[in-house]
Amino acid sequence: MINVEDFVNYLKNFNIDFFTGVPDSQLSSFADYIEENCDNIIAANEGNALAIASGYNLSTGNFPLVYLQNSGLGNIVNPVTSLTHSEVYSIPVVYLIGWRGQPGVHDEPQHVKQGAITLDLLKLLDINYTIISKETEFSELKETFEKDFINQLKNGNSVAIVVSKGAFEEYKIKKENDNILSREQAIQIIVNHLSEEDMVVSTTGKSSRELFEYREELKQGHGNDFLTVGSMGHSSSIALGVALNNPNKKIFCFDGDGAILMHMGSLALIGSMKVENFHHVMFNNSAHESVGGLPTIMSDIYIEDIILACGYNEVYNASSIDELNEVLPIFIEDTGPVFLNIDVNLKSRKDLGRPTTTPIENKMDFMKKLRS
Repeated sequence: MINVEDFVNYLKNFNIDFFTGVPDSQLSSFADYIEENCDNIIAANEGNALAIASGYNLSTGNFPLVYLQNSGLGNIVNPVTSLTHSEVYSIPVVYLIGWRGQPGVHDEPQHVKQGAITLDLLKLLDINYTIISKETEFSELKETFEKDFINQLKNGNSVAIVVSKGAFEEYKIKKENDNILSREQAIQIIVNHLSEEDMVVSTTGKSSRELFEYREELKQGHGNDFLTVGSMGHSSSIALGVALNNPNKKIFCFDGDGAILMHMGSLALIGSMKVENFHHVMFNNSAHESVGGLPTIMSDIYIEDIILACGYNEVYNASSIDELNEVLPIFIEDTGPVFLNIDVNLKSRKDLGRPTTTPIENKMDFMKKLRS
């Protein structure tokens, strides 16, 4: 295991002290440390982070570090190949990549394919890499830097540290907000107000897990819900496609603030389409709670004004059980697209399970229900 404080202090020897990226559970110790001790920008998405890092390099000549889960590699392929690559602007970047779905390590289905192709993708992108695990000694990583990585960076090439589960020693900072309502409570209250014909597209992370468990508790089955276990930030666009092609059903998107920020252009598209059966719910804890709880910028922006400017008909708000029960009947009956912001806390059950159905089974049940 590698101590994150030692690691970050070592990077500073090479003026690598600017950090930007998107949090990942396998990088949580590293991310918590730099959030508390360093110059760190939590970006809206991974491509966004790489562009910020490029601007930093252009301004200082120093090497930036971009951290991400390997699922976010898809978001950086374009700026890697058309901006930072040595055949374009030759902007050197250090990547720190959480390796979810690593072959031979049990993980959730949405990570398996990306995990299998992670190293091949880095090779295709001409990013030299090393892998660290809980067996890796810090001296080994330092040797890689001093014998290879620093020369690569000086020559305008990028390098990557691929992080297996347990590679970093634990480091945690306290994260909380003042909201009294939990996301799980809010999901249960909304489900209790929905009809048997209402359909839900839920975002990646704990939201879908909590929705699945409540349906199990109610013995309702799962055909009404499409659980977007991967592809963070795209649930609202999936829900838009469903809503446009099922005008006689009400379509609800259960979204998170981090997911909405990741691909915010979808808000403008939804608003412009004027889809009357589209009901957009944001569980807003102003944090990437499912991957460690580091903050998003949602509390720093005027999301209600943005939503209305994008063409939604109305924005509703709730921050307690009573407020949610009061506003839901109006929200559900209103003509879409409409938006409901629910302020929730950072708490979730430690024994929260995961869907016991496969993604294919979920898809087939959802399609069957849509066509019934």
